[in-house]
Amino acid sequence: MKRKLSLVKIVTLAIGGIIILSIGIAIGSGGTKQDVQKNINTSEINDELQNLQETTRAAENILGESQQIEKLYNVIRVVDGDTIEIEGGQKVRYIGIDTPETVDPSRPVGCYGKEASDKNKELVEGKIVRLEKDISETDRYGRLLRYIYVGDIFVNDYLVRQGYANASSYPPDVKYQSRFTEAEREARENKRGLWADNVCVEPAPTPTPAPIPTPVPTPTPTPAPVPTPAPTPTPTFTCDCNKTCPQMASCDEAYYQLNTCGCKKRDGDNDGVPCEDICPGGESNNTPTPTPTPTPTPTFVCDCSKTCTEITTCEEAQYQLNTCGCKQRDGDKDGIACDSAPLHCQN
Repeated sequence: MKRKLSLVKIVTLAIGGIIILSIGIAIGSGGTKQDVQKNINTSEINDELQNLQETTRAAENILGESQQIEKLYNVIRVVDGDTIEIEGGQKVRYIGIDTPETVDPSRPVGCYGKEASDKNKELVEGKIVRLEKDISETDRYGRLLRYIYVGDIFVNDYLVRQGYANASSYPPDVKYQSRFTEAEREARENKRGLWADNVCVEPAPTPTPAPIPTPVPTPTPTPAPVPTPAPTPTPTFTCDCNKTCPQMASCDEAYYQLNTCGCKKRDGDNDGVPCEDICPGGESNNTPTPTPTPTPTPTFVCDCSKTCTEITTCEEAQYQLNTCGCKQRDGDKDGIACDSAPLHCQN
């Protein structure tokens, strides 16, 4: 305010001096008092006063803009690599850059975040800085959005150029965005800060081996029981060796007379077949039905080198998986071996 008043005084004195000088020149030229009064008329004085007022207003505007541009603040705290707190408790977020996270409780500390915060403290903490606004006044968190200068150092640019921050565009505040982009390119090419070799390399996660399930032995399939045919009821015959073959009711009776009753004359050629006219070839309704031989349980040999195309049945495929532990036969780990072409095995 003192500077503003001083400038106004200077301008006022200058204009006043010009008026006095004009009067002095008029008197010095030998004119009378009346002549001087004629020469310096009211209109001229009004014009000079108007000029003085306009000049004063212009000086006030220039001084106001100068004070706005050059207003300085004391940094009382550095929050992190791209945020500070100035006197009065107002927080300021640097425009156009982004440093690794260090203070967000919901996120881990970012690589090179501590180094960025330390460098920001070294540059501005406890120092007088100049703030420059772009378009926006504040961000959604109520922080001032500004470019920061300390002495001759443009802090936003410095942090990016030295590898402590990324260039990050936040429209509409993009006044120096091309400069920041170039600064990041320079930092990358020169491997500065977080761009240096082996500084921010994420370690490869240690793979967790998949648990190997204990093979479940395939139960030996039980052959389907063959139904026992209902026994043919034995006909009731009466021994009578006087009956001839034409008198026999059936081949069964002829066998009964021969084998049970001992009527040997029913087997004239002694071939064990009685009454061959009714029992040709020894065929008899009493011929026992042969018991079917159960299907043998297939026997497989463990061979994990066999592929699904070389395995002939789904039963063998499941045997190789469960009994032999050939896990490659179950690529999708659903417990079913060779469930793709060509076998398409299912549960």
